[in-house]
Amino acid sequence: MADSKQIRSVNKTPAHHETLSTIEVVAIALSVLWLLASALFFLVMGTGPIGGGAFGFVMTVLAIFLPVAMIWVAAMSARTTRVMREESRRLQAAIDAIRKTYVSQSKLQDALGGEQSVSRKLDEIAAAQRKTETALATFSTIRQASPALPRLAPPPAPAAAGQDDQVSLPLGTTAEEIAPPLPVADMIRALNFPENAQDKAGFDALRRALKDRSTAQLIQAAQDVLTLLSQDGIYMDDLRPDMARPEIWRRFAEGERGRSIAALGGIRDRSSLALTAARMKNDTIFRDAAHHFLRLFDRMMTRFAGIAEDADITEFADTRTARAFMLLGRVAGTFD
Repeated sequence: MADSKQIRSVNKTPAHHETLSTIEVVAIALSVLWLLASALFFLVMGTGPIGGGAFGFVMTVLAIFLPVAMIWVAAMSARTTRVMREESRRLQAAIDAIRKTYVSQSKLQDALGGEQSVSRKLDEIAAAQRKTETALATFSTIRQASPALPRLAPPPAPAAAGQDDQVSLPLGTTAEEIAPPLPVADMIRALNFPENAQDKAGFDALRRALKDRSTAQLIQAAQDVLTLLSQDGIYMDDLRPDMARPEIWRRFAEGERGRSIAALGGIRDRSSLALTAARMKNDTIFRDAAHHFLRLFDRMMTRFAGIAEDADITEFADTRTARAFMLLGRVAGTFD
C-alpha cells in the first residue's frame, strides 16, 4: 500500500516549468545586451552597415540577430536538458517504487505458494492413503498381533461336589487345540483384508482369523509383501488376473508344480512383473519376505483344499493374498 501511494505521488508531481526560468532570464539579458551593443555600434558610434547595397544590409541583419538566435538556441537546449533530467528522475523514482511493489508481492506469492504446495502434498498423501486404505487399516491391526505362541491353559478349577463327571483338560493343552476350527468363509474374508475402514464384517473376520495360528502367520506374511509391493506402486486391486479352475488349485495343493499348473500364474501385467522381478533380484529383504510368504501359502493351500468346495476355492482365488501369490509365484518360477 505504501509503495502504491509512492507511485501515485510520483506520478502526480508536476514538472518544474516556471513562467520564466533562470535560463530564459539569462537569454533575455544576453539578447538585450547584444541588441544594445549592436545599436551602440551601428547608430551611436555612426558606423554604417557592413558593405553596401542589399548584401551589406543582409550582413548587417545577420551580425545583429544571428548571435541572438544562437543565444536562444543554447537556452532552449539547456531548458530541454533540464526537463529531461527532471523526467528521468521522476521515471527512476517510479521504477524504484514499482520494483519495491513487485518484490513485496513476490514475497507474498511465495508465501502463499508455499502454503498451497503443502496443501497439494497433503492431498497427494491423502489420495495415496485412500488407494492403500485396506492395507493400511489392516496392517495397523496385524502388526500389534505377532504370531500366537502356544499358551498354557489356565489350571482347571477344583471339581465341586456333584461335578465329578466333568471332563478336565490335561496340563499343557493350548487354547488353539480346544478352539473351534476357523470357518472357510472367515478365512477367505480375512485373506482378502477389509475393503475399507467401515468394513465391520471384514474386520470381524480378520480378528477371528488371527486367533488361528497358521492363518495369522499367512496374513502377517501377506501384509509384509503387500506393503513392500506398494512401495513400487503395485496394488492388488489394480491387477486383473486370469482365473484358474478349482481343480488346478487342488493339483497345486497336492504338490504338483511346473507348467501343468501354469494357469495359476494369471497375472499378465508386464510392468508389475518387471518391477517385482527387479525388486526380487536386488532387494534381499523383499526376496526373503516373498519366499517366506510362498512357503506359508503352500502350506495353507494344502490344508485349505481339503476342506473347501470348488466355489470356496474360486472365491479364494480372487482375494488379494491369492493375487500376491500369482504375482510372486510367476516371478519366483513356481509355474515354470
